[in-house]
Amino acid sequence: MSSSSESFDLVVVGAGIVGLAHALMGARRGWRVAVVERDRRCVGASIRNFGFVTVTGQRAGDTWRRAHRSAQVWADVAPQAGIEVLQRGLWVGASRAAAAEVLQAFHATEMGRDCELVTPAAVLQRAPWLRAAAGALYSPHELRVESREAIPRLAAWLAETLGVQFFNGEAVLTVEPGRVTTARRRFEAERIALCPGTDLTGPALPWLPAGLRLSRLQMLRLRPRSPVQLPSPVMADLSLVRYAGYADLPESQPLLRQLQQECPDSLAHGIHLIAVQSADGSLVVGDSHHEDASPEPFASDAVDELILGHLHEAVHLPACDVVERWTGVYPTGHSQDALIEAPAPGLRVVLVTSGTGASTAFCIAEEVVQAW
Repeated sequence: MSSSSESFDLVVVGAGIVGLAHALMGARRGWRVAVVERDRRCVGASIRNFGFVTVTGQRAGDTWRRAHRSAQVWADVAPQAGIEVLQRGLWVGASRAAAAEVLQAFHATEMGRDCELVTPAAVLQRAPWLRAAAGALYSPHELRVESREAIPRLAAWLAETLGVQFFNGEAVLTVEPGRVTTARRRFEAERIALCPGTDLTGPALPWLPAGLRLSRLQMLRLRPRSPVQLPSPVMADLSLVRYAGYADLPESQPLLRQLQQECPDSLAHGIHLIAVQSADGSLVVGDSHHEDASPEPFASDAVDELILGHLHEAVHLPACDVVERWTGVYPTGHSQDALIEAPAPGLRVVLVTSGTGASTAFCIAEEVVQAW
């Protein structure tokens, strides 16, 4: 039973990146903010990813706009919080002529602003580690952090510098307008941001639409046997039929048909390539997508091998050893990339349903807090 009561201006339920973003925006307004989290430390989706704040290729409209703004917030907050930005920019290499056509079409849209089409010859000069026989697109908008370090540091900075109070290891039992209850205490607040992450059956359930499920990802960390320098993250042809900013263009259809002929297994497993580099020189590589209401925890070696095959098709690399494997998970199944519900004037339920939490959460939270 709840044995004490705490009063705040804003209570955030969930300490993943979406919850932390709401805590930041509330604290910036001078509010007294509490974050309630069921786990003792972050072990979920917010650290099981690339730490890649992706702007280019996000779905046109709100998702792209939110990613653009969130990248600006990341660039502002990271040095204040002691979070190292490990890589900047993005190279999207095209191995196929049809992929180059998609990149050219994308470059002509509003979202291609400030991006650069790079010829195959120029790729050899500027990014000799990239295999891009048909050319590439370079974007200056992206940045990359190490999620497993960045999320705890962001939380610590919010507590130490902005006065946010964290209540970790307390599962929320009930949420209602003006009140959050755990087994230990009751929180009273004019504003509540319920950010359930992958918990689709907990306190947020009454306000979530039917049909939501989880997408399970497979990811790996590789140790190259000789030094490799990857100054920017890398994507390749398969990304152009998965990321909506490219895939929604008519020019993506010929590429999709070609990939269906050449690598149907990769498409069936939802594979597209992202490769990033950590401070110790290791590479984080992924990923795949398998959807289920309750995804199984078992990863497939065959899927990992497909991912590694696409990596070596896209990047010149020495032999590498796999030093870590893990699965990530994120909510999906909603028509939009983010869900913002307002069951009551002071209550918001916020869920990113596209795997773009690191890329869009700061802007989403900014919009939610500004609207209160």
